[in-house]
Amino acid sequence: MGESYENRNLIENIRSQFPILSKKIHGQDLIYFDNAATSQKPFGVIDRIKTYYRNENSNIHRGVHSLSQKATEDYEQARNKIASFLNASNPSEIIFTKGTTDGINLVASSFGELLNEGDEIMISAMEHHSNIVPWQLLAKRKKLNLNVISIHESGEIDMESFAKLLNDKTKIVAVTHISNTLGIINPIDEIIEKSHEVGAKVLIDGAQSIQHEKIDLKNLDCDFFVFSGHKVFGPTGIGILYGKGEILNKMPPYQGGGDMIEKVSFKETTFNKLPFKFEAGTPNIVGGIGLGAAIEFLDSIDHESFIEHEKSLLNYAQEQLTKIPNIRFYGQSQQKTSVISFNVGNIHPFDIGTLLDKQGIAVRTGHHCTQPIMDFYKIPGTIRVSFSIYNTKKEIDLFIRALKKAISILEI
Repeated sequence: MGESYENRNLIENIRSQFPILSKKIHGQDLIYFDNAATSQKPFGVIDRIKTYYRNENSNIHRGVHSLSQKATEDYEQARNKIASFLNASNPSEIIFTKGTTDGINLVASSFGELLNEGDEIMISAMEHHSNIVPWQLLAKRKKLNLNVISIHESGEIDMESFAKLLNDKTKIVAVTHISNTLGIINPIDEIIEKSHEVGAKVLIDGAQSIQHEKIDLKNLDCDFFVFSGHKVFGPTGIGILYGKGEILNKMPPYQGGGDMIEKVSFKETTFNKLPFKFEAGTPNIVGGIGLGAAIEFLDSIDHESFIEHEKSLLNYAQEQLTKIPNIRFYGQSQQKTSVISFNVGNIHPFDIGTLLDKQGIAVRTGHHCTQPIMDFYKIPGTIRVSFSIYNTKKEIDLFIRALKKAISILEI
């Protein structure tokens, strides 16, 4: 099954913007199927970072000299681009963080200060560790109850479990938009609506959705949304926390230091306005600017075309993998993005991953920071392949051939 001529030209044009895709691994052309872990970076992002360090490097905010003013302008323009891309109400609701994990910890720490003993937090059984551990720490510190929504054997979230757990003591529901291990797209519209009916706030972990779905925060109406820049063609060490302004204004600061203050004396300190109240210290300036460039790149691609392309990759790979004897899939749903987790017979996923690497193919093996999912399925881990807009069906064909070769070696 091949791509149309028009689509093939589009994908080749996209691929040409990613220099690492021409790299050789063990003498083989790189096939990068580990996009759920991190995405590759286009020339636009790489060159923007290089330009900043070569020509614009300076600390931002309050500087009167030209370099500082230029860096400040570019950094804040990046914030504006991200706010526009997400359709946030105001750029002040966009807070730069180190990444998804940092954003969740910020909310757990700061919003958590508004909670009282006996209040309840809700997460799901498919969450990444970064959306489990911060809430466990908060629950222990504040004597809160942490409730976990169960999942079905298919990997889909159990909405009856959600409905039973939800009550007027629920103060925040924190769920992933798309499972990093299973690729399942959760019904977050319904979760947000039902949670708001009992007065609960909702945090959406968008680390796996920002690069695959069109996010409209006004339409979504979640209270918090977090994601990492490196998952969406941007640099590592930078991410975004979106929060509704009225909620963020009620939350105490997460960290203290420069930039998050209005006035400091030894008697007391008053805090800066949003978003700076939550951005203590010298920020990752080049990371923010680089993320802005990544968003520009993503915004330049026709949204419907890249979603359709990724769906076609998912369906084609699933179809080809199904033909392999003794294969077991984890995460079976009609609502999926381009992630497939599987095992083959009794072969350890690490062994298959190692032999695939020898053939130039990068996949992820292990528990994917979702140990509760592995416990649910009673397995040590899975082989995970995850596709992006620059992947092709030809690569999938080569992957299938390499996988069969690895299996034949390991089954001897």
